Amino acid sequence: MRHHAIQSGSGPRVVLVHGVGGNLRSWDEIVGILEKRFSILRYDLRGHGSSGNPPGPWTLDDMVCDLLQVVEAAGWKQFALAGFSLGGLIAQGFTLKYPRTVQRLAIVSTVAGRSETDRRKVARRLCNLEQDDLQANIEPAMERWFTPEFRRSCPEKVAARIRTLRSNDPQGYLNAYRVFSLGDLGRFLHRISCPTLVMTGEHDPGSSVHMARYMHEQIAGSRLEILAGLRHSLLVEAPSAVAGILDDFLS
Repeated sequence: MRHHAIQSGSGPRVVLVHGVGGNLRSWDEIVGILEKRFSILRYDLRGHGSSGNPPGPWTLDDMVCDLLQVVEAAGWKQFALAGFSLGGLIAQGFTLKYPRTVQRLAIVSTVAGRSETDRRKVARRLCNLEQDDLQANIEPAMERWFTPEFRRSCPEKVAARIRTLRSNDPQGYLNAYRVFSLGDLGRFLHRISCPTLVMTGEHDPGSSVHMARYMHEQIAGSRLEILAGLRHSLLVEAPSAVAGILDDFLS
């Protein structure tokens, strides 16, 4: 199996994992700020970007194993780990399985435990994706992910995000979303003992504030950051703010 990966910068080691429909370029603006102080490794999930791995089906454990292969190939034995959206779920799974490897954990706009109401919502979303044309769901996703102000002021960045979504393997996108929507690590979060940051947008439909607060409560000593006014695309809309928080936490 082959992974497309990028390593840059120097200093303390940090691994970044992107979310469903993205690719390793999803972190570009954040990396541009952090690589001045950190050595950063990022790679493409299966079925995304330039990954040579099959689009699936797979499980969360498969994705954790993929991450293990990447860091072993790089010769990294200990590092900080940050994941966005599905990447955050993978990061949690990896930390639970290999606790001595992860020195710090940053969970950005993701979920772990879900209420019954949350389960019904994601089940409906998954059903719609399985039954409908994936391409037809991209434009509505942009309505949910970006704030109206950003869509008006930065249409070129929204268009770039749409192109990225459309460039990925459709089955890979669906399988990745299935892992994200069905994954539930809520009952294991209390086992995470490394310093942990939980960050999300105030109006993020994919990682609501109540989910972030639940994770913060379950992980002893964790730090909670709610970014005012933002939705799911905080990496694109507020890269400086996100990078500043990560820099402070990782340091």
